[in-house]
Amino acid sequence: MELALLLPFLMFLFVVCVDFARVFYYSQTLASCARNGALYGSNLVTAQSPYTSAEQAALADATNLSPQPTVTTTTGTDAAGNAYVKVSVAWSFHTVASFPGVPNSVNLSRSCQMRVAK
Repeated sequence: MELALLLPFLMFLFVVCVDFARVFYYSQTLASCARNGALYGSNLVTAQSPYTSAEQAALADATNLSPQPTVTTTTGTDAAGNAYVKVSVAWSFHTVASFPGVPNSVNLSRSCQMRVAK
């Protein structure tokens, strides 16, 4: 009897936990993508890299994301006068199930900024 009353709530908690774990996993993937793109753009590994652009380097870790995330690369100079490259990666996450009060999609984005090697 008690299980019949609690089962819908327990299933809701289970689905929310699964989606939270998926958001965390995909956030880590996007952070890795941004870091790889910034590393390529910093000219530290350009000579040994198999990639031809920061966007291509950033998307190398995003093979499990469909559709591919959006990669934006910007360059500039910081307050100390050092050149930097900033790579931002954005992707739209969709939940497993749709429940009232729980968002059906979440826009995830991560960025990484590195100094450019001289």
